Amino acid sequence: MNSTTKTAFIEYSMTVGLSAMEARGFYYPCDTAIGKDGRFYVVNRSLETVDRGVRVTMCDIDSEYYGTFGSYGEEDGQFVWASGVAIDSQGHVYITDEYLNRVSVFDSEGKFLRKWGTSGTGTGEMDSPSGIGIDGDDNIYVSDTHNNRIQKFASDGEHLHTFGSEQLNLPWGLTVAPSGDVYVADWGNDRIHRFSPSGDPLSTFGSSGRGDGQLQRPASVAVDANGYVYVADWGNERVQVFDPDGGFITKARGEATLSKWAVNFLKINGEEADARSRADLEPAIDFDPDDPHEESSHIEKLFWSPMSVKLDPSGKLYVTESNRHRIQIFQTAG
Repeated sequence: MNSTTKTAFIEYSMTVGLSAMEARGFYYPCDTAIGKDGRFYVVNRSLETVDRGVRVTMCDIDSEYYGTFGSYGEEDGQFVWASGVAIDSQGHVYITDEYLNRVSVFDSEGKFLRKWGTSGTGTGEMDSPSGIGIDGDDNIYVSDTHNNRIQKFASDGEHLHTFGSEQLNLPWGLTVAPSGDVYVADWGNDRIHRFSPSGDPLSTFGSSGRGDGQLQRPASVAVDANGYVYVADWGNERVQVFDPDGGFITKARGEATLSKWAVNFLKINGEEADARSRADLEPAIDFDPDDPHEESSHIEKLFWSPMSVKLDPSGKLYVTESNRHRIQIFQTAG
């Protein structure tokens, strides 16, 4: 590809979100799923020392707000360390919980339906389940992170298959591509693995580092219909795009603008709006070139802890960034 194509492969579109510990808004969101009706389900993890804020926020790309469900706790429909979210063909919402070692299932309005999962290392047991993906037959794939494997379940929680133990080191996000292949963000090994639907290893790309095509603790992966791969390169505070063979195409650091919710907040809160208008949102600091976290923490438009990448059928890429409580949305050319 020529440089012009590389630059335009993903183009920033808009931002959704606002920092809020309850109701409309996000609080340290860690993953997003997009339903067939366009509704977002945003999993708010909160902080380990803050119970308030744990919930799932429902909204859409136009910032329409549909309510929340879930709360902190260990009862049915509650979460402690909520992690990943995926939606099946019936519109049911599946959410993993790293602390409770279970998957909870809700209907499209947030009504609790069922759960499964117990702590352990045996078949069907889990230790810190994180990423979750669903195939065309509504089979569920879960990153069993501290067991260093992927487990496949039926939608009722029946264990079907386990794979990846020889390749993986703390697997995090995963996705089932349109082809049916399973792509896993191998957090501990700084690479991406591709498996067949039956768990056979097919390919691997990525290496540790900050250069183009290198990864530093990848947290999430998405794949479009043409096989292009999008990676939330969490440790490098960026998103990278790869071709179907794992070749580097382009990268993005973030270009956020104010969301509709933020604009409304500033209209109501004039003092904060005035303070913001006087603030330098891109300070001229001599940043450490080997520390992208420092730059991201000071420049508002940049990704700060991009934990999840998801694609919708129209080719929009949704980047959930935890530390700024928002989703940046890009149009892709893939």
